[in-house]
Amino acid sequence: MPTLPHAIVVIGVAGSGKTTLASGLARHYGHVFLDADDFHSAQARAQMASGVPLDDAQREPWVAALARELRRLASLGQSSVLAFSALRAAHRQRLRESGVPMRFVFLRVPAASIATRLATRRDHYMPASLLASQFDALEPPVAEPDVITIAVDDDAPAQVLETAIAALDGT
Repeated sequence: MPTLPHAIVVIGVAGSGKTTLASGLARHYGHVFLDADDFHSAQARAQMASGVPLDDAQREPWVAALARELRRLASLGQSSVLAFSALRAAHRQRLRESGVPMRFVFLRVPAASIATRLATRRDHYMPASLLASQFDALEPPVAEPDVITIAVDDDAPAQVLETAIAALDGT
């Protein structure tokens, strides 16, 4: 891992386990934890809660705010771990352009596993009905050298965390 302030960005569709993994990585490395969901406007949350996905134009200010926050933290000497869908290659590139050194961890989870998770999730604004739109928007990070892909099915969160740490540490 770099010694200068940097970011780890955990990416994937809704319900893939981004928040769980990102918070575990933040604890492990002593970094600031960020959840991209906290940066959505009230209007965007309401739209998604009503079952209408955001389009790329609506996502742009959100992605820009995330890039600004990564830069702000790095300027304070703080490394961070961000849970962020980053479904589009352009979103990942926008974060790279923030100037903050970063690595991405992509959680590749079968749609059936995610559907089961979303069906039981009660405290989130994103309804399970938007899962198809998440996969439709997903541009998998193929041939992006700063992305580690972790195939997850019904793995326990502790196992996913261990796998991610080993990959990030190069062991």
